[in-house]
Amino acid sequence: MDILDSLKKIFDDNCVLNDSESLQTFGKDWTKTHQPDPLAIVFPKSTEQIQALVKFANQESLSLVPSGGRTGLSGGAVAANKEIVVAFDKMNQVLEFNSVDRSVKCQSGVITKQLQDLATENKLFYPVDFASSGSSQIGGNISTNAGGIKVVGYGLTRNWVLGLTVVTGAGEILKLNHGLVKNATGYDLRHLFIGAEGTLGFITEATMKLARAPQNFSVMVLAVTDIPALMKVFEAFQNALDLSAFEFFSDLTLHYMHTDKGYAKPTEQEAPFYALLEFDNDNEQREAKALETFEYCMEQGWVVDGVMSQSIEQAKTLWKLREDVSETISAYTPYKNDLSVTISKVPDFLDAVDEIVTKNYSEFEVLWYGHIGDGNLHLNILKPADMDAGEFNQKCSVVNHQVFEVTQKLEGSISAEHGVGLLKRDYLEYSRSPEEIAYMNAVKAVFDPNGIMNPGKMLK
Repeated sequence: MDILDSLKKIFDDNCVLNDSESLQTFGKDWTKTHQPDPLAIVFPKSTEQIQALVKFANQESLSLVPSGGRTGLSGGAVAANKEIVVAFDKMNQVLEFNSVDRSVKCQSGVITKQLQDLATENKLFYPVDFASSGSSQIGGNISTNAGGIKVVGYGLTRNWVLGLTVVTGAGEILKLNHGLVKNATGYDLRHLFIGAEGTLGFITEATMKLARAPQNFSVMVLAVTDIPALMKVFEAFQNALDLSAFEFFSDLTLHYMHTDKGYAKPTEQEAPFYALLEFDNDNEQREAKALETFEYCMEQGWVVDGVMSQSIEQAKTLWKLREDVSETISAYTPYKNDLSVTISKVPDFLDAVDEIVTKNYSEFEVLWYGHIGDGNLHLNILKPADMDAGEFNQKCSVVNHQVFEVTQKLEGSISAEHGVGLLKRDYLEYSRSPEEIAYMNAVKAVFDPNGIMNPGKMLK
């Protein structure tokens, strides 16, 4: 019996595909550097089906690649070597909502926005948010420990995972933490699977924590003179208010949002950088404090202009200046780096990296933006229209080592929120010591003894 016939015995009708269109669609994520070449696509509907698949894959020495919303930027969901792609699109059920515990138990294929909307309908809030929330899946968010735009106020996905059901690479079902807030009974294996990119096993169900719904988010966009001033502005507002977000983008980034998207420039006065901050404006005192802090920043010469939203619609419009950047510049096939350092090191880090980039890529346009309130910077180099993509990627990758050496020197991360996947795997040593990598390999060997779970991702 061939492999496809065996898969059809495990899964429901129409849940095993191997036509060329499906193989191309489900065999990749948003990265374009590897050509997908999977063996087949399967669509499980239950934990038990995934367990049966993993046992079969171990028996037949087949490799498995998880596929969620396929919005990843590190190649973590690319199947390029005849793997079986496990697409979670049909595991999209909300299993339980608990208003007392403020939690939701759901399958891993639930769309992020679906969870956000469920929380809103129940006067609660799921705060992990990013541009791809309309298509990304909870399982993928957990597997990459997704961050997004509200990390300053609410933290990463890890902070919101109360429990997990997983199928390990050995085919065992583990139910981890059972939704408990407090559980002091030894190793918390739940956290090994958060950010593991499917290399230890597959997440099939998750219990997610919800929060009190904010009353009235207000957004400010400030025109800032330079990066040191940007950090001073962040410190001033953080001391004055409980911020939910603090983002930044460069004037060149704003230029593309204005020319390509037609978005209005937020301020009359222009500046090299712009800060976007958000806070829960639930009383007059908070708004007064925000305006007082803005005036103080103006007096210090850090800010030359600014605007504060006066309605929900205006807040959404201001957010588009930052949230829509990645989609807008995708037409230019950007070479991306997703980097982070501690917040206090951001000015030195950005200066050092910018010097490397300017020296080596004087003919390219370089866009900076990111979650500067948590030390996460996105470096995007735009491909000239007349340059071959392969040549462009080769030129850009030449200085990766220089950029990552600066990152290592400042004890930063070469992948702040996009994961390691294929694209950053060979650079992992810049963020992890040899001893750490050895322990990571040892952990993988325990949970995935035959190396069938997303092989070649994260670890060599």
